[in-house]
Amino acid sequence: MTNELIELATKVGQALQAKGLLLVTAESCTGGGVAQAVTEIAGSTGWFDCGFVTYSNASKTELLDVSAALIAQLGTVSEEVAGAMAKGALANSNAHVALSTTGIAGPTGAVPGKPVGTVCFGWARGDATYTERLVFPGDRQAVREQTVIHALRGLLRFIE
Repeated sequence: MTNELIELATKVGQALQAKGLLLVTAESCTGGGVAQAVTEIAGSTGWFDCGFVTYSNASKTELLDVSAALIAQLGTVSEEVAGAMAKGALANSNAHVALSTTGIAGPTGAVPGKPVGTVCFGWARGDATYTERLVFPGDRQAVREQTVIHALRGLLRFIE
């Protein structure tokens, strides 16, 4: 892990702990990378509840209660699905705040309107949900690394 990511995960942990919040992650394209980053920080048990790695559409439906119809209509890589993943993670955990990632890390998988590097994010807390769509440059590893960093930065903004 890079120093930047360790520092960012440390800041996330400090912010969550200061607010008495537990985090849950729901990850697809990052394959548990966000959960790995936060659990690198000693004491993360005080602010990290659990992580869901829901790579398949079926797992998103079964574990996070994401509507199969929503996935069929909009595709897995959509802000709506990212938001539903975050809400589902909250509903199926003991956490107070959730973040989700779903995207196309590449090198294949692009579809019209969704090039390689397209990632959708979701952050949820209580009744509030925020989503975002970005396109990152680079190869598979670069897209995944940028996604983890952006997810954690977005979480900091979301809980402040």
